[in-house]
Amino acid sequence: MPESLRKPTLDKDLDKLTTMEMAAESVSQRVVAPGLAILFVVICAIVSGALVTGHQGAVVIVAAAVVGAYMALNIGANDVANNVGPAVGARAMKLGTALVIAAIFESAGALIAGGDVIGTISKGIISPEAVNTPEVFISAMLAALVSSALWIHLATWLKAPVSTTHSIVGGVMGSGIAAAGISAVQWTTMGSIALSWVISPLLGGVIAAAFLAFIKTAIIYREDKISAAVRWVPVLIAVMTGAFSAYLAIKGLKSLVEITLTLALVIGLGTGVLAWIISRPLIRRQARGLENRNQSLRKLFALPLVFSAALLSFAHGANDVANAVGPLAAIVHTAELGEVASKVSIPLWVMAVGAFGISLGLVLFGPRLIKLVGNEITKLNPMRAYCVALSAALTVIAASALGLPVSSTHIAVGAVFGVGFFREWYTARSQRRADYVAMRSETNGNGSTPKTTSKRASADDQRRRFLVRRAHFLTIVAAWLITVPAAAILSGVLFAVFRAVFS
Repeated sequence: MPESLRKPTLDKDLDKLTTMEMAAESVSQRVVAPGLAILFVVICAIVSGALVTGHQGAVVIVAAAVVGAYMALNIGANDVANNVGPAVGARAMKLGTALVIAAIFESAGALIAGGDVIGTISKGIISPEAVNTPEVFISAMLAALVSSALWIHLATWLKAPVSTTHSIVGGVMGSGIAAAGISAVQWTTMGSIALSWVISPLLGGVIAAAFLAFIKTAIIYREDKISAAVRWVPVLIAVMTGAFSAYLAIKGLKSLVEITLTLALVIGLGTGVLAWIISRPLIRRQARGLENRNQSLRKLFALPLVFSAALLSFAHGANDVANAVGPLAAIVHTAELGEVASKVSIPLWVMAVGAFGISLGLVLFGPRLIKLVGNEITKLNPMRAYCVALSAALTVIAASALGLPVSSTHIAVGAVFGVGFFREWYTARSQRRADYVAMRSETNGNGSTPKTTSKRASADDQRRRFLVRRAHFLTIVAAWLITVPAAAILSGVLFAVFRAVFS
């Protein structure tokens, strides 16, 4: 063998060491995230134990805090991906930036505006009068928490964006039925919640499609795209700012001063107008020198897309913190009083468990599903992603204001589907697009003109192609359908186990 083909022993050893280092780094990355998650759960146990020392039912409260922290981590890993996934998929911001923004606004939404929905979860599904024994009620809530957390963990591992709201509501319902029969469930409340589950994804899809239709009509297909964007992008920013301000006025300031709905709307209108005034020169300055084409519009939509992702994270934190700490709040209240109360107070530390647990779960385990929502359902650009985020944010805000624990997963993914299906419909029926495709097909790579049949075939292919991946659509809908019964059955079984062990 020639000398040049022989590998010195030292080089072989160095290659082995490099391979070992890469393997060790890969293993350490897989261990760090679970290790930090376990550390968070342990900290929650220690803090809750210190706060309830000497109280009645301290052991039960600490156990519930551990399960609530585990539940919050799973919500962050699974559900929060819907908030920033479209922005990441559209390449409007990097994954690290998206994680930071989502973590900050998730925590803010949970701590500022998460109280109303917690009341619905903790005492609106199971009637306290039907489960009037503290031990039974605590076992039911604990079973609901454990079953929901386990189901969401499994779904996250399978890379399925299931609804955490469905999981916890199904868990509460299943343990309630196991504890006191069907009569324990407040079916009127359940009916309104179930109806909101059906309406919310449809509403999210319709609103997202409507915004995309407006953007196409008012900006994309205008002769001067940049001038149209300079005119309308500040208006879209004003809509987001106004909605966010009105909601924050109603929810976040009610503990300081009483604000009526009319006053909140006036505040929203005022801040919206202010946002329009401020954003107009910024967008105009950003538009200078841009070419009159769609690629340039993406730059102008970067700022409103980031803002809408932050708004959706805030709204999600306000709505979905209930999934983590609603049953926990009920357990803490019942254990401390020794009786099932009709009104549940929410300690600050309970809210903090949900808020920080969701944020940490997002940072540690969220990127997998962020990529699914952002890249694998349909192709998103900044304009489409903005429509998804704004639609989902407005729908979640409205639901949280009404005290309805709707599924943000349903709303956000429904908005993604709405954008994709609208594009399919628009592609099949838009004469403007058909003319554009035909024009692009008039010359091939060599500058020659293809046959008329080829042009027609190209346009027909554009009309027929699917822009939403049907496999993901069917898989996600199937996961939505199975979540409630699966969580309910598991919760009922766990309740029976808890009662057998601790009674």
